[in-house]
Amino acid sequence: MNCYHPSAGRSDSLWTGSGVTNHACIRVSNVEAEAQEKFQMSLIFKPNSKLVMIGDSITDCARTRPIGEGLFDALGKGYVALVEATLTAALPEQHIRVVNVGSSGNTVRDLATRWHTDVLDLNPDWLSIMIGINDVWRQFDTPLQTEQHVRLDTYAETLEKLVSQTRPRLKGLVLMTPFMIEPNRTDAMRAMMDSYGAVVKALARQHNAILVDTQAAFDPVLAHLHPMALAWDRIHPNPAGHMVLARAFLKAVGFSG
Repeated sequence: MNCYHPSAGRSDSLWTGSGVTNHACIRVSNVEAEAQEKFQMSLIFKPNSKLVMIGDSITDCARTRPIGEGLFDALGKGYVALVEATLTAALPEQHIRVVNVGSSGNTVRDLATRWHTDVLDLNPDWLSIMIGINDVWRQFDTPLQTEQHVRLDTYAETLEKLVSQTRPRLKGLVLMTPFMIEPNRTDAMRAMMDSYGAVVKALARQHNAILVDTQAAFDPVLAHLHPMALAWDRIHPNPAGHMVLARAFLKAVGFSG
């Protein structure tokens, strides 16, 4: 913290004039301390919490196998890495541990298959789930391969089962809606994505989970940018798109920095 004395016209790490304590400096210090305490209290994660984030390619983003955790690009190059970097840089004393177990191409059925090893065995304090994009997308890009399709009722039933069996083991749960970076709500795929997102919202209410409405986060940005400015295929975000996701997540968990 720097203290400024107008008559001296300089900033010093500690300043006293004629043996008199600089009370302005003390007041600034107290304000900073109070702001930091309030800032930390607003974050829902307690110190030393372990946050596991699971999902599809949007979460994966080239993370390390078998577990996305460690040095360099272990957490991938997407919103998970941005969340971890922000928490580490802003609140290093909190020691929030972030683990990425996203897997490209996954649907909710794929999550169910690997749930024990990639979630339960990792013993997270907090769990974040974002799934549903491929459940919807396969119904449009491979319409004849119906074995790949995950209909809305199967999606809701499978996700509810995973949440129900895991929620009692957690200190907290974050549910993120699937999204499509498309402003036209009457677009067939966007409309279906919204219906899958409604399932996530209902589960968040039912299981007292933190909701991250990713579609709502993208919509105001799309009022100013074409979808291709955020994702070439309206699904896989570029860095700006991943920042939209990271900001939405951080806001939902109480980070206001």
